[in-house]
Amino acid sequence: MLKLSRVNQLRASSLRFLAAQPQAQAEAASGSGTSNENSPEPEYPPIRDLTYKAVKRREAGDWHEEIRKVPTVEEKLIKVNMPRYYGYKVVDFNDNKIPYNALPVTQHYTRTVLQELPLPTTDEGQKSESSLDSFLQAARNDVIDALELAHDFYNHQATLPDFVPSDSVTRERQLTQVIVEQVNRALQQVLSADYPHLNDVEVDYNPRHEAFWAVGGVDAPKNVQNSKKGRDWQKDDASDSVDRLVQYTGSPYLALRHRQQLCPWMTEKESENIELARQLPRFKHDARTLGYRTTYQHAVNVPGYWPSANGPNFGLLSFQSRASLQTRHKAYGDSDFQEALNALAIKSSYAWLLAQATYNGFNTYNDLTYPMNTQTVITNGREWSFYEYQLNTLLLHGNQVDENPRVNSCRGTPPLPLYAEISEKGKCVDFNDATLKQLLRVYTNVPKVERAANELHPYVTARTTDYDNAQQRDFIEKTFKHLSSKRPRHLELPEIYLWEKLYKIDHKTRAMEAKRRFFELDINPWRRTLEKHDKEYVPRAVRPGGRKNREDRFKKTFYP
Repeated sequence: MLKLSRVNQLRASSLRFLAAQPQAQAEAASGSGTSNENSPEPEYPPIRDLTYKAVKRREAGDWHEEIRKVPTVEEKLIKVNMPRYYGYKVVDFNDNKIPYNALPVTQHYTRTVLQELPLPTTDEGQKSESSLDSFLQAARNDVIDALELAHDFYNHQATLPDFVPSDSVTRERQLTQVIVEQVNRALQQVLSADYPHLNDVEVDYNPRHEAFWAVGGVDAPKNVQNSKKGRDWQKDDASDSVDRLVQYTGSPYLALRHRQQLCPWMTEKESENIELARQLPRFKHDARTLGYRTTYQHAVNVPGYWPSANGPNFGLLSFQSRASLQTRHKAYGDSDFQEALNALAIKSSYAWLLAQATYNGFNTYNDLTYPMNTQTVITNGREWSFYEYQLNTLLLHGNQVDENPRVNSCRGTPPLPLYAEISEKGKCVDFNDATLKQLLRVYTNVPKVERAANELHPYVTARTTDYDNAQQRDFIEKTFKHLSSKRPRHLELPEIYLWEKLYKIDHKTRAMEAKRRFFELDINPWRRTLEKHDKEYVPRAVRPGGRKNREDRFKKTFYP
């Protein structure tokens, strides 16, 4: 009886299920309208390239997207430094060393087209020229007095008892520093009444300008090629180009900043020109072949000031030194000096604008959404070179060196003499009004571009001060400032000594010795990431939750 009742229950449940099937199908059809789960054409998932190169390219793209989604400016810089605890191997670009034939590598590493600075020919330009003539007469005597005062001050310094004689490069730097400061003071006094933007500029004396970026299209070193040839899945790609990381370091005489941006002189259509991009010089060799050196450090972007919400965060004008160029050999040729000046103007302008763009949420892996402009003056006090630079793109890594249609642009003038000499009586001889007029044109270039917050910071969604957690705010600030200060790590990078290279690696003659060194344990110190370190211990007396709370005995980290 029990068996029969169980059979009847199963039969009844199956009948109810079969009866409910047509009703469920009708409800599904009425709910979806005329849609059918079977499409007329087959839809297949995308076929992904599973080669080693394609996988690495997708991983790099995902990492760049992660950097873009990081909410704050400080955390973005920390995120860029996350893969390397001891820092990256970078090409040391600076404003002191410009080797022979440095212009092609500078144009390649900054994706910059070089042009000559045109003179205004429109009606508006002619009106501005006529107004400059009136300012020229008012500023001429003040600038001459400033030049004579600077020379008198420098000569007086040489007569002091504690004066220490220096080399010619240092002497030129010291004299030019005084001249630039005095000329800047004189021109601001003359022009500030008619050009109110000069009353709002922030003046930085010897600021610290640093920038970090990645450049593609460089031939792989021999050790990288040999390493790839030893692997079957990479030997076909052994000769492919690789990325080079670049770190610029410079300190101009003077830098002027304003709250608004300079107007771009290059349209979007002119900046996006793939044919022009393909005509840029290519320097595929290692930069060390020219004389540049490589070093290890973290990625640092500093435009000479700390970021602020509504402060003067855009560069208006910078004065660069050319003192190191006076030691160049004459055998380099007649055109070498001008090429060196152009290279210095390009890399200093690009680096300063890149550092400013970093404070707006952009970096070498997340491109600009609007152009940025600045002006650069290179001088030794007597001769002055004037440049304008427009930054249109920051993407130079990987395949972007070939595929990116945008180019940056720089245009400038040859050196123009401001005066011939200072006589023995301390008077300025053969003052050049044309050079002063060009200098006035630089100061009267009014910044007018002001952008909304969402346009100015499209990739920045928060500020560090917005975080409610005080520990998180302190951790981000401390980590950001530690990376920007370029302080060395507590423990230096592990080193392989020469006797270990000889007796343990090249010739394994110490087989019975205990294996305790990192290379014996198959540990690569360069693979150590930024967050792999011992956490800071919290004493029991100040531990949150009481003395017996073991969960919070170490401070929390808030890496992005």
